[in-house]
Amino acid sequence: MGWSLNIRGTFRDREAVDVALLAAGKALYLANAFESKCQYVLRIAKLASFLEVHGNAGLDDALASLARDKFLHPTLEALKRFPVVRQEEVGILDRARDGRNFIAHEGGALGYAFDVTRSQVDDHLEKLRVAVVDLARGDNIVSRWVYEIEEKEPAPFQMVHSYPAMVEGWVFGDVRDA
Repeated sequence: MGWSLNIRGTFRDREAVDVALLAAGKALYLANAFESKCQYVLRIAKLASFLEVHGNAGLDDALASLARDKFLHPTLEALKRFPVVRQEEVGILDRARDGRNFIAHEGGALGYAFDVTRSQVDDHLEKLRVAVVDLARGDNIVSRWVYEIEEKEPAPFQMVHSYPAMVEGWVFGDVRDA
């Protein structure tokens, strides 16, 4: 069938499909937020670097130095050149990018929703879980940076410590309940 929705409206396993698509939607929300936060941190790092070199530059020059990267990979590559990124965080951020890409491009790709079986949904959810866990670990790093930029104090230990598990629970809580 060519259409994504079936005119008969009958599912093999509607509950499994609904739960999987809810998890994929929550994961996509987090993936989009991660990308936006990476771009924000890069803009702040570029601005700080520009002002360090050109301390007496005007606001127009400083803002002009903040060209926006439209894709996550070049954004992360540029961020890695700043001292804010520790060596042990590089791999985590790369896996987060891969997780984000899976979520954005394949997170909801169950096949034809009306014909998918519970087993196919379960297999897809396992792949999604790996992507979400990788994304959550990288998002935790970037979120900590955002917090420290905005609050001018260290991020709360408890939040940094519990965030990846919190993300996994939020995205997949309905899966466990189904």
